[in-house]
Amino acid sequence: MALKKTDLYSSLWKSCDELRGGMDAGQYKDYILTLLFVKYVSDKAKADPDSLIDVPPGGSFDDMVAAKGDKEIGDRFNKIISRLAEANDLRNVIDLADFNDEEKLGKGKEIQDRLSKLVTIFSDLDFRGSRAEGDDLLGDAYEYLMRHFATESGKSKGQFYTPAEVSRVLAKVVGITKDTRQDQTVYDPTCGSGSLLLKVAAETSRGITIYGQEKDNATWALSKMNMILHGNEDAEILKGDTITSPQFTNGSALQTFDFAVANPPFSIKSWSNGLEQEYGRFEYGRPPEKNGDYAFLLHILKSLKSTGKAAVILPHGVLFRGNAEADIRRRLLKQGFIKGIIGLPANLFYGTGIPACIIVLDKENAVGRTGVFMIDASKGFIKDGNKNRLRSQDIHKIVDVFTRQTTIDRYSRMVPLAEIADVKNDYNLNIPRYIDSSEPEDIQDLHAHLHGGIPNRDLDALSGYWDAFPQLRDQLFRLNRPGYSDLTIDVSQVQQAILDSPEFQKFTQEARELTTEWFAAHRKRLEGIDETTRPNDLIAVLGDDLLARFKRVPLLDEYDVYEQLMTYWHDVMHDDVFMVMNDGWLEAAKPRKIVVDKDRKLSETPDLVVGTGRSAVKYKMDLVPPDLIVTRYFAKEQAEVDELVMAAEESSRAVEEYVEEHAVEGGLLAEAMDEEKINKALASARLKKARHEGTDADEVAALSRLIDLYNAEAVAKKAAKEAEAALHLASLKRYGDLTERDVQALVLDAKWCATITVRVDSVADSLTLALVERIRDLGRRYTETASAIEANLLAISARLADHFAVLGVG
Repeated sequence: MALKKTDLYSSLWKSCDELRGGMDAGQYKDYILTLLFVKYVSDKAKADPDSLIDVPPGGSFDDMVAAKGDKEIGDRFNKIISRLAEANDLRNVIDLADFNDEEKLGKGKEIQDRLSKLVTIFSDLDFRGSRAEGDDLLGDAYEYLMRHFATESGKSKGQFYTPAEVSRVLAKVVGITKDTRQDQTVYDPTCGSGSLLLKVAAETSRGITIYGQEKDNATWALSKMNMILHGNEDAEILKGDTITSPQFTNGSALQTFDFAVANPPFSIKSWSNGLEQEYGRFEYGRPPEKNGDYAFLLHILKSLKSTGKAAVILPHGVLFRGNAEADIRRRLLKQGFIKGIIGLPANLFYGTGIPACIIVLDKENAVGRTGVFMIDASKGFIKDGNKNRLRSQDIHKIVDVFTRQTTIDRYSRMVPLAEIADVKNDYNLNIPRYIDSSEPEDIQDLHAHLHGGIPNRDLDALSGYWDAFPQLRDQLFRLNRPGYSDLTIDVSQVQQAILDSPEFQKFTQEARELTTEWFAAHRKRLEGIDETTRPNDLIAVLGDDLLARFKRVPLLDEYDVYEQLMTYWHDVMHDDVFMVMNDGWLEAAKPRKIVVDKDRKLSETPDLVVGTGRSAVKYKMDLVPPDLIVTRYFAKEQAEVDELVMAAEESSRAVEEYVEEHAVEGGLLAEAMDEEKINKALASARLKKARHEGTDADEVAALSRLIDLYNAEAVAKKAAKEAEAALHLASLKRYGDLTERDVQALVLDAKWCATITVRVDSVADSLTLALVERIRDLGRRYTETASAIEANLLAISARLADHFAVLGVG
């Protein structure tokens, strides 16, 4: 069975649990990533004799497994890793974690057990069978760990990792494409663990030449490991402070590159400590002594070739702060170096909660540049724990809009340099000066409150809906007087009226048909999934086509539709594709028995159980869930099971109702009541005693009736259970009769297409609910006029006066 992404994640985080408590995330990440590295290169060396990593005798993961249970396990681990490091010139890279550190890992039996458990978890992973060379399974797992490490480490350690979603945006907007040549260069002067550079490399078809610098020793080692794990063994990652000791130089000049990407530390105060040589970096102005943001930006600008391009993450302050930074900003704008600015949501990064922006530099077209393209993407994100995260739709929209320089109201526009330079703005680049992304104010209409009617301007604001449903407005509203309209139906009937509208039904049907047509166009491609498939390329083709098809649909936001596909891809489809790639359709569809450990604990939740008690066999169906088999082949049997289950539930309700009626104080079953709850055994015992004592005949009859109900319940439950067991067994047997075409039909049509269609339907449904809610709000807001309220108050006052008069109150 192929190693799935979700299984890999689960195993890796389980390994973290073994270490958590003895040290913080900033420390135990070194142990986990070192083991991941050793396991991966050991497996790859077994599968590929030409592997670039030499795994020497005594330096493999198998040697670690052999050390399990040894009293000297920590020392043995250190020696194994040391042999591997020496064989590959990786000293001080993969051997930084001390596996014999008693302070962190415990003493004696504690360290022995902890490391033995740890190596057992990793031994269950098998990277040999992975054929997904176009899909970064290990890279995604590495990112998964880094994200969690950054989350747990907090502000002090979070800077070593740029969120993958932000990295993808930088990689795409910097100008790298599938056609970028392998001999072109990319540089990150503050590369951290290397994730940003690797995202750039992933955008190319043939790779790119990578250069990076990182000053923190442990993080530099992470980056070196990361490059090897991603097949970029030749990447040149050097150590040192980029500003005071740049490592990529040609004598007194900086080495230059085709592309640069960076997420420098924000607003660092000590940037100039120890600075001796400037390398001409500050020709456009010297950054303030207590803020290094522009020091990094100017370093990157100087490190670009004459046609070079860069994308840099910086805090929003660089856009508007004054004094020295204002002078630098003015000169950079006059030179035309700033191509674009993208405002990001707050709380994306692990080292800080403040909002940041991406500044895109482009030397190649600087001379003729007449404006700066700006995007305010601050509203596009999803909450993820205590952080915000860009969704797939947010990433795609940013990249599409930036690449095409598309103007979108309240989101993006090309801002002329003349506007930026005018007296009012004076080269201030604060995005809200140029893009107002705030939602339009919901204005209360005083005239409507006084005289009734819904303002037509509020209805006109819903023009997107009326464009999609041209006749619906006239069906729902009629003119009250110039500028105002009334609902033709009661507010409570609005939702049903819209759902019943032929235009709405046509709209949803067309959306459904568009999804079906899209899937049909790619079905052949999906049928052909095999070991040569590149999952990332596959989903890119599917996603881009879905976006293109829905772009022309009025009202629906194509990016909302795209997000439905991408969420399902990440949750389910990716693992499915990966299994088919590695095992083929038939093999991937086979049920597998779930492992039960010595304590009878399941390693995962079963999809189907055959048998009962200790003889029960539990199965997992990764690719084809049992409900798909049942729906396709056993619909009649499932209906019979459903009927029997309903009958069993009905019989249980009959017992509950009878007990509730009679097992009360003074009731016929009062004597049979137990302190906790009456049951069949108690009822039988009481019946036997009642008959022996010659108790009230009504109680005997009631007890007899209750036992009959219990017996009927038992029979009904048994029938349902037996039918369900028979259905499970028949379903299990059916898996063995499936052909490849059967599996493809089940997965492609009944699973993937059906699920995506339902998800796209939900987008249309949510739009409808939004329209309904808005109309209801407007209808309720202006239903009661001021004069009606006043009349109502007068009537109430008159009634009160009458009451007071009766009471003799003057």
